[in-house]
Amino acid sequence: MADLYLKNLESERKALWATCRLKGLAKHTPERQRIAALDTAIAAHKAKQKG
Repeated sequence: MADLYLKNLESERKALWATCRLKGLAKHTPERQRIAALDTAIAAHKAKQKG
């Protein structure tokens, strides 16, 4: 079964990253901070899946 939560997190991260690259946003912007938060959420979810 597909992990929709993980797909949603990764999709949001990809969209934010594309926006940041297009606009050339710096690291301290809210969008880049959200990407960092998504990275930690994705890593935690994958670790939880492994057991």
